[in-house]
Amino acid sequence: MLTISEGDLTFHFPDEWRITKFDQWSFCRKQFQYVRGGAKSLDILAIGPRGSLWFIEIKDCRRHRRTKAVDIADEVAFKVRDTLAALLPARLSAGDASERELAARALASRSLHVVLHLEQPAKHSKLLPRSIDPARVAQRLKQLIKPIDAHPRVLEMGRMRDVAWTVT
Repeated sequence: MLTISEGDLTFHFPDEWRITKFDQWSFCRKQFQYVRGGAKSLDILAIGPRGSLWFIEIKDCRRHRRTKAVDIADEVAFKVRDTLAALLPARLSAGDASERELAARALASRSLHVVLHLEQPAKHSKLLPRSIDPARVAQRLKQLIKPIDAHPRVLEMGRMRDVAWTVT
């Protein structure tokens, strides 16, 4: 089992998957982020055994309420766009050979799936409300990135649906 952690969450993928913290790539942090006044990257890039590419953005709002002014669906859509834009130049000119190889694999994928993993407090309270409606975010995200993924997923630990990984 392959694992990758983001904050308090740990993602567990089957061994045949290739996974990476895309926003931690040297190429993203040292080169691509300076394109056009600042580019953003998704948290995890995962490549499944049948050529499926998964873009995974993680938002954990269990302890701290979301305070950003930009809508969460808009933020994810911008990161999807910027991540797509980063893959080709990463394949061509990333200084790290493993980053070039993973970018090449990603670009050779047969399908692309977008996932927002959104954790919120289990119980609604005034102190820690469940203030983000996952269905609304999924609908808005679908409108924004339909040409990229017509069926983006908004998941949480208690509702993982049909993905091959687990989260603890």
